[in-house]
Amino acid sequence: MYSLDINFLKDRAPVPKNDGTRIKKAPMSPGDLTPLYIGGAVAAFTLALVGTGWWFLQSQNEQLQQNIAQLEQENQKLEAEIGNINKIRQEITQVKSETQALVTVFDQIRPWSAILQDVRERIPASVQLENVKHIAAAAPAAASTPPPAGQTQSQAGAIELGGFARSFADVNDFLVTLQQSRFLKAKEVRITNAELAEAPAPPGGLPQGAKLPKVVKYTIQSSLSDVPASELMRELEQKGTVGLVARIRSLQQTGALQR
Repeated sequence: MYSLDINFLKDRAPVPKNDGTRIKKAPMSPGDLTPLYIGGAVAAFTLALVGTGWWFLQSQNEQLQQNIAQLEQENQKLEAEIGNINKIRQEITQVKSETQALVTVFDQIRPWSAILQDVRERIPASVQLENVKHIAAAAPAAASTPPPAGQTQSQAGAIELGGFARSFADVNDFLVTLQQSRFLKAKEVRITNAELAEAPAPPGGLPQGAKLPKVVKYTIQSSLSDVPASELMRELEQKGTVGLVARIRSLQQTGALQR
């Protein structure tokens, strides 16, 4: 038999022998470093841009903080000024209220001198007035009974007149004249009592055996008018109440009291 002997070494390509020398690389040209330079420049520009943006934001933040602090100080000042303004408004309101109360007092004054003078001027010759009495108005809580139907309770009170007249007709005449007074409520002037009575003796007395005819003893009541004094200026002047008229005119000139 035959044996097949195959030598693979003979089919290998010849390997050049290394003589101990290094293989030299080709030197790099400046053009090969251009991308590196560009990348470094881009990175440096990016870092510079980021740093500049951060510095700008920090400066803006500081400026905003200063503006906020300034605005807070101004806000505190404004709040203090608003508080002072509100306080002044309250004081003005209080002064106006007190002034209005004072004006109301003056406008509600009813001078007794003017009322009595008005009553005296209205007394007929056949009527004698002996007494005049002022009836104060009762407080709302103290009023135990309501006023009669058709009548109202005057805040100024009421007046009661008493005396003698020759006849019932003379008493009625006196009643009619009183109803024309602006110091009284015309619808509430009424005769509360009228009866025949002995005439009062004169100061020197009567002659012996003389006798006076009987007279009518009367009582008339009326509520005082609620018309403001500022609407009774002409009547007050005619009755000689000069002081009150001057005060009311002064209040009207200052605007505290409407004309």
